[in-house]
Amino acid sequence: MRITDLMIKETMIMDMQATTKEAAIDELIASLAASGRINDPVLFKEMILKREGESSTGIGNGIAMPHAKTKAVNEPTIVFAKSSKGVQYESLDGQPANIFFMIAAPEGAGNTHLRTLAALSRLLIDNDFIDQLMNTRTPDEVTALFDARQAKEAGKKDSKQTSSSQPTPAEVTKAASENGDFVVAVTACPTGIAHTFMAEDALLKKAAEMGVQIRVETNGSEGAQNVLTPEEIRRAKGVIVAADKKVDMDRFDGKPVLQRPVSDGIRKPQELISKALKGDAPIYRSEGGSTTGEKQTEKGSIGSKIYKDLMNGISHMLPFVVGGGILLALSFLFEQIGGADNPLFKLLMALGGGDGAFHFLIPVLAGFIAVSIGDRPALMPGMVGGLMAVNSNAGFLGGLAAGFLAGYVVIGLRKAFAGLPKTLEGLKPILLYPVFGLLIAGTVMYYIFDPIFGTINAWMVGALNNLGTGNAVLLGLVLGGMMAIDMGGPFNKAAYTFAIGVFTSSGNTNGEMMAAVMAGGMVPPLAIALATTFFKNKFTQQEQKSGLTNYVLGLSFITEGAIPFAAADPLRVLTSCILGSAIAGGLTQLWAINIPAPHGGIFVAALANHALLFLLAVAIGAVVSGLILGLWKKRIEA
Repeated sequence: MRITDLMIKETMIMDMQATTKEAAIDELIASLAASGRINDPVLFKEMILKREGESSTGIGNGIAMPHAKTKAVNEPTIVFAKSSKGVQYESLDGQPANIFFMIAAPEGAGNTHLRTLAALSRLLIDNDFIDQLMNTRTPDEVTALFDARQAKEAGKKDSKQTSSSQPTPAEVTKAASENGDFVVAVTACPTGIAHTFMAEDALLKKAAEMGVQIRVETNGSEGAQNVLTPEEIRRAKGVIVAADKKVDMDRFDGKPVLQRPVSDGIRKPQELISKALKGDAPIYRSEGGSTTGEKQTEKGSIGSKIYKDLMNGISHMLPFVVGGGILLALSFLFEQIGGADNPLFKLLMALGGGDGAFHFLIPVLAGFIAVSIGDRPALMPGMVGGLMAVNSNAGFLGGLAAGFLAGYVVIGLRKAFAGLPKTLEGLKPILLYPVFGLLIAGTVMYYIFDPIFGTINAWMVGALNNLGTGNAVLLGLVLGGMMAIDMGGPFNKAAYTFAIGVFTSSGNTNGEMMAAVMAGGMVPPLAIALATTFFKNKFTQQEQKSGLTNYVLGLSFITEGAIPFAAADPLRVLTSCILGSAIAGGLTQLWAINIPAPHGGIFVAALANHALLFLLAVAIGAVVSGLILGLWKKRIEA
């Protein structure tokens, strides 16, 4: 199959307008959605961002390859885009990205499609080819360039002229016995459709230039290919594991193993091969599942690292929030119907309340923040620290502190115990990390963090409970507007996290702030739906169809339904949605509305103390945003 069979001209963007990473992703997704190649833009973006959370797909040299494999994809597609201005994409070399390939693969993508995507990845380590791509002006030129290059590569392969072909195990054994310059490698990325094969090709080509024999095992979407044999591993001077996901490591016991991100396999193949040849790497010990060296991670900004750690905690906490919160809210309904002795009230309160799911919110948050920082050894001290925050009334803020504290304590312990004898290696994960991690993190929580954050939490709760109407409305305006600023991004999550913190820490379950946040989050998709319904001449037929789904998404409190529209027209869509969301959030506080549930949209509206007023606040916000967008947007030329 040709690469251009997946790289359809209709989706190509020859002059990308985005200047930020998320805007670029949104613009690429909007192109996919407009062509009907994906069926759920919200889910697709979620999977794209999940992959970005593992490591940036801005691989350097001006290239970015965001990719996802998900049921949200109808047909395998590659979206090509080019930016003359460049996009600050958090690329691994710190430089702007100019060329983009968004790879959309369905869950059931066949082997032919996956091999085609791998072939694309391998082409992108050729600097001459990248220069030629930058000089293209039309989709036809892009297509012709790829067809010509793929035909050339196929000719090389047929004549066995390619330098990057894998040697057979027999050839490797012979070569290794002759000169001893032999290493083995494993490449893998979370989705296994791009970086895995780029790293393989870079290592193979650089090894050929250096006169080194190498065997590279790939852990891609088709499973492990070119699997290393025990004999190859035994003969190798060193092992390179360029991977962003777990691979089978026990087979490397006793070998020097260089563990790096898959991006280093693409960008630093010579460094990796040289270190492996010299044995300049920690000796791997399978007992206890750890290495003698520190875990190596990619560099990134402090802000992005903190955000990633926080989101890991929040994403694991959300099922407890949603499941426990809705059951808790329903328990209040049954209490009103049958009183405090109602068996359904008692059951739902036990499942969702303070002794049920809600009891685990802060410990789970703290535990998985710690895991994001210090890996599995940090889970237990993080969760215990979170529980201490609950018991001392340090609340949500104390839980956040406990998570970060436990994570960095474990990192410190790794460094402190790095010089221990190899015979004690197996004791680290089962004895040393748990005991000292809990002792240190727990002591700091007990004597320092719990008293400090307990005082702050008590002050915050008191201030919120004593807000006057004017201040409450102002806070509702801010929280509602934040829900629409980036529709699922950091601002949205910050507002929602704040509301959850108040919801769990205030000692009451009225949910005043939840009402503001939920109303603000429901407005953007509902506004899009209204605008596409009543201003049809301002939207394409595809946008009108997508707009209908936003009625359901908006009523369900799924703000992300508006993202494709915001990507296509950010100024008008975001401005109108922020205004409407802010109005809806402010009205909930003006009318003293509260919702004792952290999620659910219209499906939990009946639990509000003023259900009709809540729906009215949402409706007013949606109508205001829909009218502004519909009147402001330009008419589509026939």
